[in-house]
Amino acid sequence: MPASKSLLEQINHPSDLRGRSRAELKRIADEVRQETINAVSVTGGHLGAGLGVVELTVAIHAVFDTPRDILVWDVGHQTYPHKILTGRRDRIRTLRQGGGLSGFTKRAESEYDPFGAAHAGTSVSAGAGFAVARDLTGSDNKVICVVGDGAMSAGMIYEAMNNVGGMNSRLIVILNDNDMSIAPPVGAMSHYLSRTVSSKGYRRLRKAAKSVARTIGLEHPAKKVEHYARGFALGGDMFDALGFYYVGPIDGHDLGALIPVLENVRDMENGPVLVHVVTQKGKGYSPAEKADDKYHGVSRFNVVTGEQAKAKAGPPSYTRVFAEELVRAAERDDRVVGITAAMPSGTGLDYFGERFPDRCFDVGIAEQHAVTFAAGLAAAGMKPFAAIYSTFLQRAYDSVVHDVAIQGLPVRFALDRAGLVGADGPTHAGSFDIGFLGQLPGFVLMAAADEVELQLMVATAHAIDDRPSAFRYPRGEGLGLTRLDDPRPLEIGKGRIVREGSTIAILSYGARLQEALAAADMLGAQGLSATVADARFAKPLDAELIARLVRDHEVLLTVEEGARGGFGAFVLHHLAENGLLDRGLRVRTMTLPDLFQDQDKPEIMYAEAGLDARAIAACAIGALGRGDVRALKLVAS
Repeated sequence: MPASKSLLEQINHPSDLRGRSRAELKRIADEVRQETINAVSVTGGHLGAGLGVVELTVAIHAVFDTPRDILVWDVGHQTYPHKILTGRRDRIRTLRQGGGLSGFTKRAESEYDPFGAAHAGTSVSAGAGFAVARDLTGSDNKVICVVGDGAMSAGMIYEAMNNVGGMNSRLIVILNDNDMSIAPPVGAMSHYLSRTVSSKGYRRLRKAAKSVARTIGLEHPAKKVEHYARGFALGGDMFDALGFYYVGPIDGHDLGALIPVLENVRDMENGPVLVHVVTQKGKGYSPAEKADDKYHGVSRFNVVTGEQAKAKAGPPSYTRVFAEELVRAAERDDRVVGITAAMPSGTGLDYFGERFPDRCFDVGIAEQHAVTFAAGLAAAGMKPFAAIYSTFLQRAYDSVVHDVAIQGLPVRFALDRAGLVGADGPTHAGSFDIGFLGQLPGFVLMAAADEVELQLMVATAHAIDDRPSAFRYPRGEGLGLTRLDDPRPLEIGKGRIVREGSTIAILSYGARLQEALAAADMLGAQGLSATVADARFAKPLDAELIARLVRDHEVLLTVEEGARGGFGAFVLHHLAENGLLDRGLRVRTMTLPDLFQDQDKPEIMYAEAGLDARAIAACAIGALGRGDVRALKLVAS
C-alpha cells in the first residue's frame, strides 16, 4: 500500500487545524513531533521542551482563533512546534542560523508571536497587559498564556497572578508542568474531574448552589466546602488563593482530554482561569526521554541513534575553567559557596556541586532572590560566588544595587556569556554588565582576556573581602594556554602591557585581546607601530597605565565586548577629569554597536559589530590619518 499522505503538508496556518477530527489532529501532532526532531537534528537547539508541548500546541491552535486570540508563550524555546504550525515550517531548518528563524518567539518574525520571550516568567504579566487592553478597547478576543519549562520558579509569575486575580479580567493561563514538581501522576479520574469542573453544567450548579447558600445564610461555609473539596481532589488550593479558577491536572499528551477542557475554558465568561497540564519533556523521542536533561539543549544529532555531534577536541571552556578554580578556592576555604539561578550546568556549578553539595545552591529561575541570598551569605561572613549569565543578571539589578552595592557586601559575581553568544541572539548576549555595574560605587570590575587571566580573577575575587566584585568571561573554549598551578590574586586596578609599540595604543578590556594583537600585526605590515595593553580592570582603572599610553602615543583605542557607556566611557571620563585630552591625543572607543544583533556565528557577529582585528586596525588608521585600510591583511606574529 502507498504511504499515507502527510496531513502536516496541508497545514499552512492554524486555521487549517480547525474542524478536523481528533484522529486527524493526533496524526498532525505526530508529524509535528517528527518534523521538530528532524529540524533540530540539523540546526541544534532546544529540543526536549518543544517535544513536550506538541499536543498542547496543536490543541491550542485548533481550539482558539489565533492570531486574533492572543497566545503568549513563556520561555520561548518551547515554541518550535508553534513555529511549524504558524506558517514557518518552510524555514524551520534555519532555526538559530544567521538570517534564519529565532530560537525564541519574536514579534518581528510573525503575527503569531505577539510577544517575544527568551527569559522566563514574563508571559502572565504580558498577557495581563493584552487582556486589559482588550477590555479597555471593547474587544472580545481571548488571551492565553503558556507557562512552562521551569518558569513557575520565577517570582514574577506569582506577582502577575496576584495582580490578575484581583482584576476579574478574562485571562487563560496554561501551566505546562513538565517536571512533575507540582502534581502527582494523573489518570482517568483526574481527566474526568477536570472536564467536569470546567464544564458549563458544573459551573451552573456551582452558581445555583452559591445562590441557595446565600439565601439560607451559608455562603461562606459552602464556599469553603467547595474550595477544600476541589483543593483536595485536584491540587488547586494555591491558584484558587491567587484568584484563579483552577482546572487540572490533565494529561498534556491526550488530545481527547485537552481539547474539551480548552473548549470549556474558552467559553467561560468571567475571571482568570488556570489550566494545569502535565507533560513529559522530550516526549516521543526515546533518546530525549532517557536523557537526564531530556535533551534540553542539543548540538546537531543523528535522528536514529540520538548521538550528538561531538565538537573537535580543544581547550577547556571558560565555564569549566571557572568551575575548577572555584573548586580550588573552596578546597582551601570552607566559607566559599556557589549560587546559580537554574543554570548549574551552564555556569559550571554542577561540577562544583558534585564536589561540595552542601555549599552549592540552585535557587531556580529567581535571579533577584539569588543576588539577595548571596548578600545575606556575605553579611554572615561567607564568601558567595553568584554564577549568573550576564544577560540574566539584568533581571536582578535592583538587588545588586540595594542589597549588595549600597551595603558594600563582598558578593562575587561570575558573569558567564559576556559579549556576543552566537545562535542564542540578542536576548542572551552579555552586552550591558560593564556599564550597569561600573556605575555602582565600590565595585571591582574585571574581564578575562584568556583562561589564565580567568584563573587569576577567580583568585582575586576570592581575596576581596571588603566590597563587591565581578569578573566577566565569554562563552566557548579558551585559547589552550598552559594554566597556572597556583594562581595568585592580581593587584587591584592594575593592567599590563602585552606588546610594546610607539604610535598607536590599543587598550583592550576582556576577550578581544587576541583580535587587538592581530590588529597590531596588520598595522605593523603598514609600517605602524602599536602597543597592546590588557586593562584587566574597568573599575578601578589603572591610572598609571593610561597616563603612559597617553604620553607615548598619538592614538588611543579602547576595545570591549560591551555596549556604549562601558569601559571606553570610563576611560574618557578619566581622561577628561585629569586633563589628558588636552594633548592632541586622538581617542576612539570601540564597543558593540547601538543595536540588537540577530543570531549568527560569533565570528560573523563580531565582524558585523566592527570588533574584529581588521576593524580595530582600520579604526586606528582612520584616527591616525595614515596608511591604507584597503591593504590590511593579517600578518602572523
